[in-house]
Amino acid sequence: QLQLVESGGGLVQPGGSLRLSCAASRVTWGYYVIGWFRQVPGKQREGVSCISGSDQNTMYADSVKGRFTISRDNAKKTVFLQMNSLKPEDTGVYYCARRSSVPCSRNPDDYDVWGQGTQVTVSS
Repeated sequence: QLQLVESGGGLVQPGGSLRLSCAASRVTWGYYVIGWFRQVPGKQREGVSCISGSDQNTMYADSVKGRFTISRDNAKKTVFLQMNSLKPEDTGVYYCARRSSVPCSRNPDDYDVWGQGTQVTVSS
């Protein structure tokens, strides 16, 4: 059973950067679509970005375009989310998840395996 573990969250000032990692364990990694989502209390989980497996096609929410970059290293079974120019509204728990089919999607209902989440707080 595939497991996903997020890391890299923390407290950062507005304008700062963080790099989140989503590492897979227990094989089979495969060429699955991996998505990043974030959630704040009282709100629905929001799709931030996703990356496909074979052609590494990517998708971003409008709110993060130009600031966030998703990438993957299949040899290391890891997907990254580089977050630059962070804003207070980027605060939330960030989750990565796997989609068993294609294409890339920002709908959380399309994903079947989830990590435990990592907290990102952007505050001065």
